[in-house]
Amino acid sequence: MSNKDVLIFEIEQAKGKPENFRHADNYCPFCDTDNLTNIIDKKGDMIWLENKFKTLRNTNQTVLIESANHEDDISTYSVSKNREVFQYIFHCWNDMIQSNKYKSVLMYKNFGLMSGGSLRHPHFQIVGLNDVDGYKHTEPENFTGMNVWDDEHINVNISEKPIMGFVEFNIIIHDLKYIDNLAEFARVTVKYVLSDFYEGRCNSYNIFFYKTGSEVVCKIVPRFVVSPYFVGYRLSQKDGDEQLTEISGVLLDKLKNESNK
Repeated sequence: MSNKDVLIFEIEQAKGKPENFRHADNYCPFCDTDNLTNIIDKKGDMIWLENKFKTLRNTNQTVLIESANHEDDISTYSVSKNREVFQYIFHCWNDMIQSNKYKSVLMYKNFGLMSGGSLRHPHFQIVGLNDVDGYKHTEPENFTGMNVWDDEHINVNISEKPIMGFVEFNIIIHDLKYIDNLAEFARVTVKYVLSDFYEGRCNSYNIFFYKTGSEVVCKIVPRFVVSPYFVGYRLSQKDGDEQLTEISGVLLDKLKNESNK
């Protein structure tokens, strides 16, 4: 790995960064909309703005506030609200990509104590990397696996070769016109992760997005303590096939019974 593959963290920029996952009573800047600055765009109660705490060198870090409600989440949105959020984040992501200012543009979401996030208020992050290809170390095999759902519009699978592990859900659409399908399957999957996965012991997740040709991949990763095999050796792990089959069966039931396709 060359230095061009490494993101440089600017610790001075992190000073004063707010946090309210561990301390729920702390100030939330995303609730205080009257004092938000450097707003890029708005749609309804969704706000796209520059990240005040630009902790990564040679990047453009932006935040997209999903909702005015501090306690909202994909798992609790109505079907229509969740579709609005997904349509808008893809619009903003595409704007940054089409600007051609960046080597790559990442879009992701942190939720929960184990996710790497600091604010409870629902938001996505869209980050332009000036010099780094953020997708360089992902492979097509990271987005394939045990099928949960597969039709002409959308595929849902559990990674056989996860990026980090242990269980990673991939939701893939073959054309952006199926974005509403992706939004709905993501809503049900996130709800499953927080409510039923590992008997409800998971309270954190990440969502990552990737474009591969005409396809769009949404990877949902339940978060626990990171395995030392990954931290020290970049060795990912996955659950055994028997466990993955059981998870697949439960999620399939959720997609059939709870999704509004």
